[in-house]
Amino acid sequence: MSQHIEITRIFDAPRELVYRAFTDPGQLAQWFEPAGCSVPRDSIEIDARPGGHLRFVMTAPDVRSPVDATFTDVVENELLAGEMEAAGVPGVAGPPRVHLRLEFHDEGNGKTRLELRQGPFATGQLGADTRSGWESSFTKLDTLLRASLAPDPGTRRP
Repeated sequence: MSQHIEITRIFDAPRELVYRAFTDPGQLAQWFEPAGCSVPRDSIEIDARPGGHLRFVMTAPDVRSPVDATFTDVVENELLAGEMEAAGVPGVAGPPRVHLRLEFHDEGNGKTRLELRQGPFATGQLGADTRSGWESSFTKLDTLLRASLAPDPGTRRP
């Protein structure tokens, strides 16, 4: 049985900043680390255009999982979509291939609604683990975005 996951999250940051956090390797390395995993900055390559790619290596104790994605649809500040393949996923025969779609919606007042859809997953457990990974990463992304919008403490107000 296959399954898709869907996650909707509101970020208290403008759409352009949220989108950039997904397409800038330096920013992605700061927040895209599902609980128990890491994604070294030097492993991240992003070419955000149709036919472009996203490549990185996710590591955890005793696990090294290279991820290779090809973008099929890209609309700056609005959409990233494509096919992903991950090697070395524990408990999964062969590299799973899934579709990922990220939509960035302007909610007004400097807020962004992110809609994520990913799948199909060969097992419900893999889908659940992926959902959990995204949610823990989004908590870190929220912190990064808030920090980028915070006033500079060295700036004095009259």
